[in-house]
Amino acid sequence: MHTRRAPLWSPAVKHASYDDILCVNYVRSQVQTSRLTTAPSTSATLQDRKKEIKEDGLDLQDFISGELSEKSKWEEYRGNLKRQKGERLRLPPWLKTEIPIGKNYNQLKNTLRELNLHTVCEEARCPNIGECWGGGEYATATATIMLMGDTCTRGCRFCSVKTARKPPPLDPDEPYNTAKAIAAWGLDYVVLTSVDRDDLADGGAEHFAKTVSNLKERNSTILVECLTPDFRGDLSAVEKIALSGLDVYAHNVETVRELQRYVRDPRANFDQSLSVLRHAKKVKPSVLTKTSIMLGLGETDAQVHSTMKELRDSGVDCLTLGQYMQPTKRHLKVEEYVTPEKFVYWEKMGQEMGFVYTASGPLVRSSYKAGDSYQTEQEGYISLLF
Repeated sequence: MHTRRAPLWSPAVKHASYDDILCVNYVRSQVQTSRLTTAPSTSATLQDRKKEIKEDGLDLQDFISGELSEKSKWEEYRGNLKRQKGERLRLPPWLKTEIPIGKNYNQLKNTLRELNLHTVCEEARCPNIGECWGGGEYATATATIMLMGDTCTRGCRFCSVKTARKPPPLDPDEPYNTAKAIAAWGLDYVVLTSVDRDDLADGGAEHFAKTVSNLKERNSTILVECLTPDFRGDLSAVEKIALSGLDVYAHNVETVRELQRYVRDPRANFDQSLSVLRHAKKVKPSVLTKTSIMLGLGETDAQVHSTMKELRDSGVDCLTLGQYMQPTKRHLKVEEYVTPEKFVYWEKMGQEMGFVYTASGPLVRSSYKAGDSYQTEQEGYISLLF
């Protein structure tokens, strides 16, 4: 009897990205992680694993190799990168990574267990968790906290989060508990994200704002990024968060303009997302705005370029681009595995367009090493201002 595994997080977290995010506790995560270190030893086990991947999509095990592939092997890879009709693409070597370890990593997991808080990083078993949580002498320890529960009121086709018209009520103690956890961790940078809560009058904006203010009261030096929903286009909700004391306002457009209806819930759209990012910048010009795009959904180069230009023309400061991964067989299939070289191309394009910061790579997620990115963003922002 094998245990059903939670699906892999799609790269551009959808508040929650980012994202495709189910909250689980530390114990479940620990049990599942321990299973990853044991390789299948029988053909029956291998058949079970193949069946499981077919049904539930890829998870962290599929991103772990006993020995990381060398870059030369990436260039030699001859597998299909674009999906043909009826085909399921194999995972290319550049999407394999190491098991995360480290003092900060274990400390954060222990604190989560004690305070019963959830992170996008754990539930999705994001392959970058060790880098982001690890921090270190020359790096910034970063974690992404999920607020407002694990049930979304929307149903995007790339996202495996649970959905319901009326999710459970908010936990009024969550802003306080989150602040307590962050203070205990000694984090430098925290990303606060959430599911969509269209059932709430303000979409949960006040809950976000309270969490930010609690964090800043406990530690005025901690940097806070909020990766928010679109609040159904309610700009007063956007303003409430933008003026809460945060440092970075993030909201993901998820994909190119032409694929919005195909990828996202019908209640979301490109123009509505742009209005969120524009308004955050309007009410607080000093705040950095940020968004993310998933690649590999069938978009063309011209569409990616056009979308990036439209984002920059709208005043978006920071952009991340990452590879879309199919969470389960019920979700959108990966149409293409974009090569590392192509991601480098888009990063250079972002720099040329004038984004303060562009992070682009197969394993990049919307909150990937956000703390380190912020330092670069600030340096670039200051140079733009002066």
